[in-house]
Amino acid sequence: MSSEPIITTYHQYYPPGVKQVLASGSSAWVGDVNETTVFKYPLAPGGDMERLKIEQKILEVICPHPRIITLKRVSDTGIYLERATNGTVANYLLDSGIPSSSISTLQRVVWCRETAEAVAYIHTRYILHCDIQPTNILLDDKLHIKLADFQGKLLGEDGKVLLDGWSGEPTRFAFPRTGLSSDVYTELFALGCTIYFIMMGYAVYPDIVDGSEDWRERVAERFEKKDFPQDDNACRAIIMKCWMQQYGSADEIVNDLEAAERYLGQDSE
Repeated sequence: MSSEPIITTYHQYYPPGVKQVLASGSSAWVGDVNETTVFKYPLAPGGDMERLKIEQKILEVICPHPRIITLKRVSDTGIYLERATNGTVANYLLDSGIPSSSISTLQRVVWCRETAEAVAYIHTRYILHCDIQPTNILLDDKLHIKLADFQGKLLGEDGKVLLDGWSGEPTRFAFPRTGLSSDVYTELFALGCTIYFIMMGYAVYPDIVDGSEDWRERVAERFEKKDFPQDDNACRAIIMKCWMQQYGSADEIVNDLEAAERYLGQDSE
């Protein structure tokens, strides 16, 4: 199964006030405005704003919160967001030039706990993120977590989908299923894959190379067979419980991560 969107190639363009493009996704550019603000806008000039309007509405439900990227203001052509000065967790771990060995196990567990806190909070507001993975987890100037990219689902109290931004996790973070159906368990599965990435510094099944023949199908097949990675790390039991659907809520994951954090803190004293 592949949940990756089909991405059309667009030329970068800079709306008024944008100095350079910092990142892009399946539907939008993220542009540099100043040291504290970025502007998220459609890939094509004058392009469809529907998904950005959904993101705006979801952020209005959940902001402000210390673990959520802040919606600053909106315009007819995009949304202004808080800038996380240390970029994504993925880039920080893989491309920042910081040696992996210099990032302590305790720091990694703190990031995992803060990510789980963000997920637990949005679930209390009837939000399914639908794309929990390291490129959507940002680090602020003090290296605290900020969850971003809210083009998921807003639910009513009865579980009915009120808003849908059509997001889906990439293959290495996706519970194997048909289509983009989402619930708490698919969210916690993706959270488990994200915790694995933070702890290990790479995504699941590194022996399956992105772009190789049938790589998405091979990753999904291992997930379906419950042939999960067995790498040893401080959160191994927590990760496995996420994959085996043994948690009922993100709050339970937060509790277990807090316990791991306390243990590591005592060990480092």
